[in-house]
Amino acid sequence: MTSLFRFATAGSVDDGKSTLVGRLLHDSKAILADQLAQVQRTSADRGFAHGDFDFALLTDGLRAEREQGITIDVAYRYFSTGTRSFILADCPGHVQYTRNMVTGATTADAVIVLVDARNGVVEQTRRHLAVVALLRVPHVIVAVNKIDLLDYDEDAFVQVAVDAARVADELGIRDLHVIPVSALQGDNIVDSSPQTPWYSGPTLLHLLETLPAGDAAAEQDFRLPVQLVLRPQGGLAAHLAEDPDAAARFRDYRAAAGRISAGTVALGDEVEVLPAGIRTTVTGITVAGVPAERATAGESVALELDADLDAARGSLIAAAGTLPAPRREFGAELFQLDNRPLASGSRVLVKHGTATVQAIVQIESRYDLDALAHDPAATLEVNDIGRARLRVAADLPVEQYALSREGGSFLVINPADGATLAAGTVLD
Repeated sequence: MTSLFRFATAGSVDDGKSTLVGRLLHDSKAILADQLAQVQRTSADRGFAHGDFDFALLTDGLRAEREQGITIDVAYRYFSTGTRSFILADCPGHVQYTRNMVTGATTADAVIVLVDARNGVVEQTRRHLAVVALLRVPHVIVAVNKIDLLDYDEDAFVQVAVDAARVADELGIRDLHVIPVSALQGDNIVDSSPQTPWYSGPTLLHLLETLPAGDAAAEQDFRLPVQLVLRPQGGLAAHLAEDPDAAARFRDYRAAAGRISAGTVALGDEVEVLPAGIRTTVTGITVAGVPAERATAGESVALELDADLDAARGSLIAAAGTLPAPRREFGAELFQLDNRPLASGSRVLVKHGTATVQAIVQIESRYDLDALAHDPAATLEVNDIGRARLRVAADLPVEQYALSREGGSFLVINPADGATLAAGTVLD
């Protein structure tokens, strides 16, 4: 069974993100014949020579994107090689769509930041690297694109690599890889290029196939946000009544169902149910309707517990003794997604896992992504990133985002219309 790897692309406008993704899909044989034929017809209508086509058309799906030649929304694509299955997010490069880039990168195992070799590291490069650092993306790949337009000049590549490493070090990015590529010509995308004999590192695809997957959620402490409680009823109850043995077995059946966000659980494990704060033991595990002895992160399960507890939607089942104390107040980084400003004192809803509680937001500062510094602020506008403190109406078992991307993330919701105002990561 191949592993799953999520990655996103980012970079300045016209750096060639969509072209690179299209080339990656094409050269890894991940394009269906009918889609390829359609792209070839569209490319021919645009004046491309016979046999040539615009790789960006493989990912720019919106009509406005194709007409303007830019990426506006996040385009998700799915493909696989013999080694891995991939989910990729082609993110917009324009500063106007920073929020879209946040959306695409928030669950990524790696982000590819494209840099035009002719322009080097620019402000938008620093901005995207800053967002990647704030989101704690485990791996960062800087693809120095359009190296062919500089006659594959090694010195130009080295200068960009040095500048990128300096910014990454300033931001605290620990795992940085820099690759010279030409998305248009296919250099170092899937196959090593003879045009860059001075580069001995991996190709882009080889790197994506070999990087460790994400924050190893399966190796973290067990967490299960409860979505619903399962009880036999209706037709099932009537059916069981016809079978006395089955009726005795299922009369008191009660299971907490949800998707495991982190860790692994096995029969006999001691767990804690929050907010009740009561410890109990796992007596039954069902995965996809089939009894199992254990389950791991990413699987949807139904857990039977030794004690008959109140574990309704919004509860959290965790490995006993591994959760920090539930909080009523915490600091956070907020990524403003809605066009309406978010001001200090706003009354909102905070959705953490499957729990939704009332909260009050106090904005403290706004992150200047150009200067990479925080400025005092009381309001966040769309695409802004800032720091805030949140006071919630009920205890929440939040965790530091630096330690758990699942347990340390949440949404800020407008209680009037249910719109998502911001995404947040827990700082303390």
